[in-house]
Amino acid sequence: MKFLVLALSMVSAASFGVAPQSAVRTSTQLHEGFGLGLGEDTYANQPDFLKGEGEYKEWVNTVNEDNMLNRQYNVIRRVRELNLLKATADNGILSKLEAQGLDLSTIEKVLPVLEDAGLLSIAGNNQQILVNLVAPLLVEGAPFLLPVVAGAIGSGPPAFFLAAAAAGGLEVALLISDVQVPLIGLPAAYIFGLLLVPLAGASAAAGVALGSLKK
Repeated sequence: MKFLVLALSMVSAASFGVAPQSAVRTSTQLHEGFGLGLGEDTYANQPDFLKGEGEYKEWVNTVNEDNMLNRQYNVIRRVRELNLLKATADNGILSKLEAQGLDLSTIEKVLPVLEDAGLLSIAGNNQQILVNLVAPLLVEGAPFLLPVVAGAIGSGPPAFFLAAAAAGGLEVALLISDVQVPLIGLPAAYIFGLLLVPLAGASAAAGVALGSLKK
């Protein structure tokens, strides 16, 4: 009898007992290669528009050719629309430059110097910045800038040196006074310095260039 009860107890324990759980092993599969040739090739597995800036721009063109990402500023069209060639002639800029000593022969001599200095290569490697950032500022502001530039060229190098000193002096004054731009609370010297510092440098360079052209 005792043996029968013991047997029934063992059967019940086996029927209703909880089976031991197998140990859970963490997967060691690598999902990033990190250039070591291990794991998955994420470049091959991800969509084309996530494979870098170049691939993304090409993909955007397939969706919409007239997109803001790849759109370029049309310099020639805007020059024609603003009649800048006529404005340049009307302000006598070319004749004033020639009077200062800048003619075609001088330009031919300057170009190899610029190439040796690497400036032309830098310009070629930064076409997007020049076309989409610098060109709009120059072209759109040209109707207002051409008369001022023409007057400065007619006056000679001192006018450019004066402009450089004025821009540099204004930047120094903003730094000393520590003026803050309203609403955004940033120092005015930093904000306006983005314009004043390049303007001072370009004006000084123009003054030196015109001074060296005097025959």
